[in-house]
Amino acid sequence: MHVYSQQGLELTKRFEGLRREAYKDAGGIWTIGYGHTGREVHAGVEWTVEQAEEALRSDIAGSVAFVNKVVRQPLQQCQFDALVDFCFNCGAGNLESSTLLRKVNAGDMQGAADEFGLWVHDADGEPLPGLIARRKAEAQRFLGDPEIEETVE
Repeated sequence: MHVYSQQGLELTKRFEGLRREAYKDAGGIWTIGYGHTGREVHAGVEWTVEQAEEALRSDIAGSVAFVNKVVRQPLQQCQFDALVDFCFNCGAGNLESSTLLRKVNAGDMQGAADEFGLWVHDADGEPLPGLIARRKAEAQRFLGDPEIEETVE
């Protein structure tokens, strides 16, 4: 069973971005911290950095557990990290039904890495620059690219 590495957590934090005041995301959902949602998040809510980091650790635990559950191939830490970040951002259902997961479970790691770049569109089917950058970073992390820190900045 894998645990999410600090490098993986930093990848998630970098792309989620820290927002200490509640805001409505692109889908109109009240969000705070590093992408946290829930009944307790509404207009006027403010968090400390510590609250945001605690919520992220709690929120990402579901993605960690899900990736551990659905992947049937041995993974390197970098591959696990990329899949957890993807799951956290796109959702467990999307990962579960994806060709990305099918390729991972078939042992086609290069093919799986190529799948990240297909998940860059908003609800209207438009590619978003932030998702393009995030999927590129996930694919690079998945392949163990040591240059990931430079491309994510």
